[in-house]
Amino acid sequence: MILETIWFLLWGLLWAIYFMLDGFDLGMGTLLPFIAKNEAERRTIYNAAGPFWDGNEVWLITAGGVTFAAFPGAYAVLFSGMYAALFLLLFALILRGVSFEFRSKVDSEAWRKVWDACHFVGSFAPALLLGVAFANIFRGIPIDAQGVNQEGLLQLLNPYGLLGGVVFVVLFVQHGAIWLAIRSQGALHDRARATAIKTWPIAVVGTVLFLAYTAVDTMLFNNYLENPLLLAILAGTVAGLVGIRPALGAGKMVRAWVGSAVFIVGVTLFGVVGLFPALLPSSLNPGWSMTIYNAASSPLTLKIMLGVALVMVPIVIAYQFWVYRTFSHKITDEHLDYEEAY
Repeated sequence: MILETIWFLLWGLLWAIYFMLDGFDLGMGTLLPFIAKNEAERRTIYNAAGPFWDGNEVWLITAGGVTFAAFPGAYAVLFSGMYAALFLLLFALILRGVSFEFRSKVDSEAWRKVWDACHFVGSFAPALLLGVAFANIFRGIPIDAQGVNQEGLLQLLNPYGLLGGVVFVVLFVQHGAIWLAIRSQGALHDRARATAIKTWPIAVVGTVLFLAYTAVDTMLFNNYLENPLLLAILAGTVAGLVGIRPALGAGKMVRAWVGSAVFIVGVTLFGVVGLFPALLPSSLNPGWSMTIYNAASSPLTLKIMLGVALVMVPIVIAYQFWVYRTFSHKITDEHLDYEEAY
């Protein structure tokens, strides 16, 4: 079952990379109506995400594609049971994407306000929904003996799921505030940095509460108790979180962003490793869970997929490295005057 284990780890890593990269886009969009005081600052936020957001979402598509191709059984149960929530997620992401392109098409303040509102909703809703969805997966889904998910949209809104959603929003807002401080200057830079500093203790408290609730309401810690070496993942996660605050205090925004990225990746991998070997644990009976063994594709399919991934993923990483290296500069008034600017 080596191939299944490899693809399980890749599945978790793809989600972690997506949260790390698109997290700052979603965070900045959530902050848009609260932190930007004029049109220039609003355009700065759009342009801080502009060169990156669609490339970042490639990892979401890849994570979904891997779920479909490597673990079709889990994909079927997930999408049938969470169809309403996933439809809302898709609609929100579409709304956000359209807001980037349509906002500047009409020279009207009212028109821009409409798309700014769409951008906020299209950023806040995915952060919340993804947190709720993954928290419910960690907690366990009511999958019956026939592999049918008995849970509906309202059942996802339980206390643990909502706490997971709030934690995701806070982490992404902090991540986005740090990125905005990296890309902006002047008063907007100062407000973004101050927002990240104010968000940090909220992130600490939220993480502690989530871990405590996780220990009580889920079985995620079982793997860590059986193999204490895995606690290195949790230690790295905590180190990333702790390292954010002194970096913010010293004005080392890139270092703070790296700490935030490590924290987000660590939180994701902590949950994924805690699930192993389940992809979707059943809260009704552990024997009815969708695991890497009963949900995986054939060995031949997994081999072919692994070959394709070994070729294509480095190309995607190289391209994104070039994009970040090219466009991760401070945004000035001159950059906003470019024809390509949002």
